[in-house]
Amino acid sequence: MADNDEMEGLESETGGESGTTKKKGGGLKAILPTLLKFVAIGLGALIFIVTITVVTFNIMNRGGAVQTAVFDPTSPYVGRRPEFAMFTQIGPITARTRDAMHISVTAEMVIAYDMGDMAALSELTNRQYELRDFVRRYFSNLYAMQLAPERETEIRREIREHLNTRILHTARVRDILFVRLDIMEMW
Repeated sequence: MADNDEMEGLESETGGESGTTKKKGGGLKAILPTLLKFVAIGLGALIFIVTITVVTFNIMNRGGAVQTAVFDPTSPYVGRRPEFAMFTQIGPITARTRDAMHISVTAEMVIAYDMGDMAALSELTNRQYELRDFVRRYFSNLYAMQLAPERETEIRREIREHLNTRILHTARVRDILFVRLDIMEMW
C-alpha cells in the first residue's frame, strides 16, 4: 500500500501518467478570441470616427443650411459672377402703402433665373398675372418707412423667398432687380 501512495503522489506531480506531458491548444483556437477582440476594437473605432465626422460636418454646415459667402467684389480672387436670364414682362405696378396718409409706391422689377432654363421661362410667363398680383399685395402691406433705400436688399431677398417658396413650383428665382422703386405722397 505504501508503494501505491508513493505512485499516486508521483502521478499527481507529473500531471497524470508518468511519462506524458500536457498538450497545449494550438492553431486557430488559440488565436481566434484575440483576433475577434481586435476586429471588434477596430469596428468600434471606425463607428466612432464616422459618427464624429458626421456630427462635425453637420455643425460646420449648420445642419445642412445653405451657406452664403460674403466676398469683396474688388478682390482679385473673386471669380466671374454667374449670368442669369431676365424675365421683364411684369411691368410697372402701383400700390398704396399701409400708411394713413395717401402714399403710393410704383415698382418695376426684373426677375433673374438660370440661363437656358426653358421650364422657368414658361412658368414665369404662365404665372405673369399671379406675379403682378403678388407684387401689388406685397407693397400694399408695407409702410413707407419700410421702403427706405437701406432696406432694398432685404426687400429683394424677401420677394425672392416668397416667389421660390409660395408661388413658383419648378422655376427658381436667383435675384430680383428693381428698374424702378418710387415712393410718392398723393394729394
